[in-house]
Amino acid sequence: MRDVMRYLGGATAARTGDEMSGPALLLLGVALTGEAVAGSALLAGLTGAAAVGGPLVGALLDRSRRPGRVLAWALGGYAAGFALIALALGRVPLPWAVGAAVAVGLLGPVLSGGWTAQLPRVAPARWRARADAWDAMTFGAASLLGPALAGVVAAGAGAGAAVVAAAVLIALAVPAALALPGAPAAHAAGPVLPGLWEGVRAVFAPGALRRATASSSLSIAGTGMLVVCAPLLGSRLLGGAEQGALLLSGMAVCSLAANLLLARRPGALSPDALLRVCVCVQGLGTAGAALAASPPALLVCLALVGAAEGPQLTALFAIRHREAPDRLRARVFTTGASLKISAFAAGAALAGPLAQVSLPACLGAAAALHLAAALIPHR
Repeated sequence: MRDVMRYLGGATAARTGDEMSGPALLLLGVALTGEAVAGSALLAGLTGAAAVGGPLVGALLDRSRRPGRVLAWALGGYAAGFALIALALGRVPLPWAVGAAVAVGLLGPVLSGGWTAQLPRVAPARWRARADAWDAMTFGAASLLGPALAGVVAAGAGAGAAVVAAAVLIALAVPAALALPGAPAAHAAGPVLPGLWEGVRAVFAPGALRRATASSSLSIAGTGMLVVCAPLLGSRLLGGAEQGALLLSGMAVCSLAANLLLARRPGALSPDALLRVCVCVQGLGTAGAALAASPPALLVCLALVGAAEGPQLTALFAIRHREAPDRLRARVFTTGASLKISAFAAGAALAGPLAQVSLPACLGAAAALHLAAALIPHR
């Protein structure tokens, strides 16, 4: 149990910093340029490189006798690079800052898939269903704390300080990563590059893993659009862009509450059915937010989105753990995470200019992505 608690503590710190980073970058872009486009470009650069970084990081983790050390180095590099972006923005041309964000983003999958792939090494098999929910709850807790911290720090000390604070939180997870158990020797031998694409092939092979990956990737693209819209929703209905960051925390409260209920009754629905239901609810809630004309209506719609987000992630983790061969586990998780991060980046990049033209149209497009995710056929 102590290993599980250390794992969850490290995951929460790293993921809180990661969740804080997105709103902090958006607020920093708005503060320096007065528009959402700069912030969305930085966020898209940071997350877009994950498609390349995920398979490589996963291969290194699968082949390492001490995957915790690989995670620790990657976390330290991510935190340091993120702090440098905050210092460079406004002092160098924006394309250079975006390029730096792309380089740092190669390490992004370690905070999600790379960490979750280590869960079977710390959680006994009899706790696996609950452990999946607990692990997903670290994302919910991070989604609750991260945007709130970004809003509070940005309001008190500036958006640049919020970016630096996010980097510090990510760095605090390094000791927990170093304490993770080692890997079996049978999985630690052999060169990295020949097995680089094995995880990619496993994810894209016909079956439940491919369906879950496609559905969750489409859905997270819609979420990326909603995140970019949050500061604008705050300005439109709640009195300020900083209040939009707090909207994301409100969604995370609902996500965390839903996963708490799910942890008490794991297995009420199959993971595959649960994922499909959740993306439907997210689509309906996002569509409602596009039409909302008052703060209460907006809060109800986003509460629905948040309540579905946490169980969707729990279902995805359960499917990956069920379908991934043990020797490819890290590669499956980081490849899947990289696809989701890149899909989020694509949604965020599209949302910046689209939201400037029409906020309801941007939210409507996000809702359409969620609903399309629910329509992916079983076969």
